[in-house]
Amino acid sequence: MSDFSEEFRMPKGCPNCGNHMMKVSQAKSPDDHVYCTSCNTEVCAWEEAERIMAETPRSESEQLIEDVMNNKKSSEDDDR
Repeated sequence: MSDFSEEFRMPKGCPNCGNHMMKVSQAKSPDDHVYCTSCNTEVCAWEEAERIMAETPRSESEQLIEDVMNNKKSSEDDDR
């Protein structure tokens, strides 16, 4: 994926390696592909990733990790 991608953390890990960090194009169109940052496996479409992030129950610690990782990426993008 090009430099025009954004990383984020999903509650559901990659089916290939278990990594939770994913990347998607900055456009975030519903049909954009989401890839694992570790093994580059295509995981799902952005539309499905949004649904997974909204609907997957998480423990409090898992939610805190995601909040920190996903907000950190958003604030770094805002600084540019």
